[in-house]
Amino acid sequence: MTARRIAWLVVFFGVLAWSGFAPKDYPTWWLEVSPALIAFVVLYATHRRFPLTTLSYVLILIHCVILMIGGHYTYAEVPIGDWLRDVTDGTRNNYDKLGHLAQGFVPAVVAREILIRLDVVRSRAWMYFFIVASVLGFSAFYELIEWWVALLSEEAAESFLGTQGYAWDTQSDMGWALLGAIAGLLMLSPLQDRQMAALEAETPV
Repeated sequence: MTARRIAWLVVFFGVLAWSGFAPKDYPTWWLEVSPALIAFVVLYATHRRFPLTTLSYVLILIHCVILMIGGHYTYAEVPIGDWLRDVTDGTRNNYDKLGHLAQGFVPAVVAREILIRLDVVRSRAWMYFFIVASVLGFSAFYELIEWWVALLSEEAAESFLGTQGYAWDTQSDMGWALLGAIAGLLMLSPLQDRQMAALEAETPV
């Protein structure tokens, strides 16, 4: 096992253990952290036959940490969000917007790597269109999940939704995911191309 993989596992399980120790409430914790746990299972199942670039693994880890922090405090009560609200004289804790930005940024970059390496879409323009559309579609689906949770569980609804009285919270969440997807593709495509080329050179034929 490489040092990078060990470091990844230490950070993931270290933050997960902290997150799960006396969180705000466990139903919300499970709802928020479950995507990170699912991501870990998928990465573990595929890391030998389809290893990703270091960039993708780091981004996925960062996204998982964001989810775990939000799960521990609930998104509306993360301390750094309260601090930023007070510093900027804002009216709400905007940590959830960081989560939705990552919800677009990280999946878009990871999806780009998978689509290129599996040669799914030859045209880069169409590939970018499908990635951004898919991220936006997933963001909308996640908002539906939040709605269903709100209908099924009044206890966890307020903490999981985290609207904080903002009437346009759903649309804003989708907008941040869209912005994240576009930013990720524009900012990290060159670095990702270099890492994919290096990974391909290291992979035995």
